[in-house]
Amino acid sequence: MSTGFGRGHHQANRALDTALRARGVNLHARHADFLTYLNPVERTVTAGTYDLWLRYAPGIYRAFYNWTDRESEPRAVVRTFHHMGLRGTLRDVRAVNPEVVVSSYPIPVAAAAAARTRLRLDFLNALIVTDYRVHHHWARPEADLLMVATPEAAAQMADWKIPPDRVVVTGIPIAPVFRSLIGADRAALRERHGLRADQPVILISGGGTGTFRALRGVLSELSNLGRPVQVLVLAGADGQGVERVGGATVHRLGFTTDFPELLAASDLVVGKAGGLTVAEATTLGIPMVIHEPIPGQEEHNADLLERHGAAVWARQLSEVRPAVLRALDPDTHAAMSAAASRLGIPDAADRVAQAVLGRLGRA
Repeated sequence: MSTGFGRGHHQANRALDTALRARGVNLHARHADFLTYLNPVERTVTAGTYDLWLRYAPGIYRAFYNWTDRESEPRAVVRTFHHMGLRGTLRDVRAVNPEVVVSSYPIPVAAAAAARTRLRLDFLNALIVTDYRVHHHWARPEADLLMVATPEAAAQMADWKIPPDRVVVTGIPIAPVFRSLIGADRAALRERHGLRADQPVILISGGGTGTFRALRGVLSELSNLGRPVQVLVLAGADGQGVERVGGATVHRLGFTTDFPELLAASDLVVGKAGGLTVAEATTLGIPMVIHEPIPGQEEHNADLLERHGAAVWARQLSEVRPAVLRALDPDTHAAMSAAASRLGIPDAADRVAQAVLGRLGRA
């Protein structure tokens, strides 16, 4: 079970699916978007409010994130987890009779636990944490197995009183194509996608829903670097095509299945810091300049990258231009790329598969 907040949760589950099948597991899997289990009121309150906050009032979302990130979180919030989407969860759990339910979002874990109790079933209830910091909502006591990105995140689970024997450090699972692109011929990739080999390529990270509020401002900064660059805009692109904006050649691509190769062809990622994007970029050793990450979870992702030297966090728009120029300096770029690679876990999906199969006694 995943959820349609961005693309990361779905991608993590697909990566696990692929890893299990690659191991020869005779897998009969049902993929469910938890949002489809919600009734109209629940869907409006969760997905609708979340989208509105991110688009128009990110400060309110930050306040909500911090307000709920505590053990004394209001019971009115906690109780909703055990009945939201329960009807759909009961229906599918009854139909599938699973050996394991894997969620890549916290709320479905509680729904799966409620369904397990009500239907008197015995299955492994597992959670893939797709952020680099453990918010209170990720610390699900109902989960039998919690798979986290880093040892730091495992320690945070312990702080939330989750038993250590339930927690495994796996990294965030990503598609196997990213591992195959490690060390790929960047010049060949650029030629394949109509990009020049003699100008830096900057990929805009705008999130899977294309709600990157700072896109226009960032493009303005990149067009005034004082040196020619190529800028790739995927999610959130206003139309498609190539245009020259100041010193930048902007490729507006929109949705494309070529994202892995475009990322591998890039020198730098600029924009948001979603968990899956961070996992993919670090696997390929691509540094980041982060600006206007989603309040809360993505700010913590940005902090981790910056602390380890894999990114620069431009907190103000005026800081984007100098940060990009610094990251494109050959010596600095090499150091940041090496730092990013040290954080990457290319085989995270295999590690998640191993953890799940191990708990099922099938390692």
